[in-house]
Amino acid sequence: MKKLVSFLTILIIVSSCSTVPITGRKRVNLIPDSQALPMAFAQYDGFLRENAVSKDVAKTNQIKDIGSRISKAVDRFMRANDMVKEADSYRWEFNLIEDESINAWCMPGGKVVFYTGILPVCANEDGIAAVMGHEVAHAFAKHGQERMTQGYAAQLGGIAVALGTANQPEKTKEIWNIAYGVGSQLGMLKYSRVHETEADRLGMVFMIMAGYQPKEAVNVWIRMSQLGGEQPPEFLSTHPSNQTRIKTLSEYIPTATRYAKKFNAQTLGN
Repeated sequence: MKKLVSFLTILIIVSSCSTVPITGRKRVNLIPDSQALPMAFAQYDGFLRENAVSKDVAKTNQIKDIGSRISKAVDRFMRANDMVKEADSYRWEFNLIEDESINAWCMPGGKVVFYTGILPVCANEDGIAAVMGHEVAHAFAKHGQERMTQGYAAQLGGIAVALGTANQPEKTKEIWNIAYGVGSQLGMLKYSRVHETEADRLGMVFMIMAGYQPKEAVNVWIRMSQLGGEQPPEFLSTHPSNQTRIKTLSEYIPTATRYAKKFNAQTLGN
């Protein structure tokens, strides 16, 4: 029986394994867009009903304009790389919420929220584009669905069982928060840091594709580090440390620039 379960687990992992475009990282995702996206859209609409959308027209338009430019670059990438079905399934939306929290997020399918509290850290359009690119990258790489898959496996005792229950609506609702919540085990925390680093890199590529300056992605994290406050040790955090992100992004600028410029030259003819 154990051998059968092991065989089924390997078979499921292989059949569910795909590669994140650009970074080339292997991922396992049991949650189809047809299941994840409608739930994400409903959650997003509910959030907007329950929270104060900013009445600052200028700042709101800035968020929407930058989001539009970056999402168009991502859409162009997907359509140029045989991801037309995925591109058609996204419902891009960008909103600014009146909240002092230094935060922003993106749900599966392209539903983005910025909090007014993060704007001083962004400081300028390129800074907003850096954060926007990062958040959009989470949706592009299907990090939410991947975390939900991990949640199924953790709660239900294995990936084989997870596949068998993945289409049960109630269980999916129970797992939903795992896509954005904090795991209780170091393995899950480390897994989340992989996502964050990948989103940093993808986001930099996307912001360059959209015409923004990548150095500002580094500057955002420099400003973030200057805010002070206690940070947990990196191995206990869901996110890389500020200094790690500054180093990683600084080193990645040449690679991201080459990739983005090559892609733009191929698709835009410039």
